[in-house]
Amino acid sequence: MKGVVFLLFFSIVIQAQEYTIPFLNTSVKVDGNLKESVWKLAPSYSGFHNFYPDDVGKAKNQTTVKLYHNGEFLYVAVAYKEEEDKAVISSLKRDDYGGVIVESECFQLIIDTYNKKTNGYLFGVNSSNAQFDALVGFNGNGFSFNESWNTIWKSAQTKKNGMQFFEIAIPLKAFAYTINDAVWGINFVYRDMNPNNWMSFTDMSRNFIQYDLRNTVPFKLEKLPKQNNAKFIVIPSTTYNHQKNVMDNKTTSEFVPSLDAQYSITSSLKLDATIHPDFSQVDVDQQVTNLTRFAVNFPERRNFFIENSDLFSNLGTNEVNPFYSRRIGASGNMQFGLKLSGNITPKTRLGFLNVQTNKREENKAQNYGALVIQNQLTKSFTSTVFMLNRQETDRFNFTDNFNRVAGVNINYKSQNNKWTGVVNLGKSFTSDVKNKNQFYNLGVDYTTKKIEGSFSISKVDENYITDIGFVPRLYNYDAVNNEVIREGYWSAKSEVSLLAFPEKSKKIQTIRYFFPSNTTYWNEKGEITQSLTFVNQALFFRNTASVFVDFSHQYVDLQYGFDPLNNGNSIQPDEYSFGALQLGYNSPFNKQVSYSVGVQYGDYYQGTRTRFYTFSTFRLLPFAKIGADYEINYLNLKELGIKPFHLARFTGEVFFNNRLNWTTYIQYNTQQNNFNVNSRVQWEYKPLSYFYFVITDNFNQYISRNNWGISLKINHRFDF
Repeated sequence: MKGVVFLLFFSIVIQAQEYTIPFLNTSVKVDGNLKESVWKLAPSYSGFHNFYPDDVGKAKNQTTVKLYHNGEFLYVAVAYKEEEDKAVISSLKRDDYGGVIVESECFQLIIDTYNKKTNGYLFGVNSSNAQFDALVGFNGNGFSFNESWNTIWKSAQTKKNGMQFFEIAIPLKAFAYTINDAVWGINFVYRDMNPNNWMSFTDMSRNFIQYDLRNTVPFKLEKLPKQNNAKFIVIPSTTYNHQKNVMDNKTTSEFVPSLDAQYSITSSLKLDATIHPDFSQVDVDQQVTNLTRFAVNFPERRNFFIENSDLFSNLGTNEVNPFYSRRIGASGNMQFGLKLSGNITPKTRLGFLNVQTNKREENKAQNYGALVIQNQLTKSFTSTVFMLNRQETDRFNFTDNFNRVAGVNINYKSQNNKWTGVVNLGKSFTSDVKNKNQFYNLGVDYTTKKIEGSFSISKVDENYITDIGFVPRLYNYDAVNNEVIREGYWSAKSEVSLLAFPEKSKKIQTIRYFFPSNTTYWNEKGEITQSLTFVNQALFFRNTASVFVDFSHQYVDLQYGFDPLNNGNSIQPDEYSFGALQLGYNSPFNKQVSYSVGVQYGDYYQGTRTRFYTFSTFRLLPFAKIGADYEINYLNLKELGIKPFHLARFTGEVFFNNRLNWTTYIQYNTQQNNFNVNSRVQWEYKPLSYFYFVITDNFNQYISRNNWGISLKINHRFDF
């Protein structure tokens, strides 16, 4: 009977072209019970559509959402009718996208406060009240998110008579917005793991990601406050680090005080400052086996670089990125940093950053600067201009050792959501280096439900130097002569994916029956140096399992010696042609135990490569989650040598509650001659105020200890 009452309570649905979030001058107790009378006054939104695995028709189990604001908080109430009593969850840990969003029953709220389809916010809460929040941004050919952004908000979840209820309160001060046009783009998504359904308020095709801002609809906010209530956030912290280097028998201990602050100049423009930041609590990188000739990059995890990070990180392409923030602080500790970012007008975003690092051994002190201006020219076109600078410093003086990069980007998004395009123009200026210092790129993507395709062509000059960027293919390591040679190149990449959806099949959800891609590189003389061709076919089942087969072929005109075995026996410059076949299977990931397994065999330069991998997850929720991964690459290069590369990873997460967890990573990587243990206790004793206790231990592959350390860190967030 109670379930019927709640269904009637949520039964009124507003059918309007422009939806409304009213101003109601009252607050609620966020407890998930939805008993306050104000919820009878707030408009109701329902009629959710199937999104995934099927994207046709209305959802069988409907979600109903109510919203209002009181000038201080945006309040959201959610009701969902479940088929099964037991909800599936995979994590109690905040900001665990895979655990909270992908592999748990959850509600998601996507908000574009400027309704410009460029950048916004993603909020999610699962059926155990674990929260997720992130910034969403357009990266040139689609949307991505950055979960390292955080704000303080409230949520609660209850379950009664087969109904799942969520109640949410997000402070308006968390958003960047303007009152000149108080229309926000919003979408709601509900994820039910038991029948494996994703449901969306807007009718969107399943080839889009659920937080794609192009699929939001306009909501008019009544009486949005003129000023952001929050002006100042201060986060002081202190860290104790104790490090022991066993190899040279040296011990260091130090206390590191630091300070982070944020001032809201306007509701959409923020000034961030950091003094002597410490990043000892940051998650460790997942190690990889790299059998290519070039470096790989890893994601940024430091909070200072996170907010509005899409302004800085999408200035080029995946292979030619002029700004890669992890370069900053790699050769010297950060002393201080300033960042001004956000909207200066509804259509114009500004990003300014300046960071000073200190001297470390032979590495000189450096000053890093970035200026980015992004302007929405029309509904489809956006322009970005930028200037980056790295300059050596001597106390308070700048020396003549510098590297600067300037550029212009034009991005295109069609109104029918099928086409995206990008044009990149860049030029670098480096002390004592002139000419041949430019970068050009043209790219286009096409996406429909059954066809996805892309094409791009790029030119990188040999002196397009980006000291705070990531352009790995520009630098060629010669293992024979132990030197790095900088060489410019052309590249062209094309791919197409053809999909079929057997509607009458009860088991198969999607067939990817044709997926070829090719990437080809030429030197500046117009000679092909490498060509990679890849062909894939895959079956995706309705229970989330999948199976695939792919064939890859490479042609390499090797110009410099390459030593993948790390034994001093290099593959000599010559022409090589080799291919490989790979088979793989991914089990349903909405089960208590899930896994992936794959095997690959083929030629590799003058020898062979055999690869096997397995990734597994064991969910013991709500108490724990365990991950165990293993990969072996067995290289047989004949007279040059035979060597297996092992990569093993164990991840153990113990959840005491939503605020206290213990995470341990154990990684064994014979390519890097490293066995690493990182164990971290994280306690959120107050919203976004943390205590960390971290132990790290590093050994070589023969389990002989190199070094170990202990870190204690506590920070406290003050909102004024």
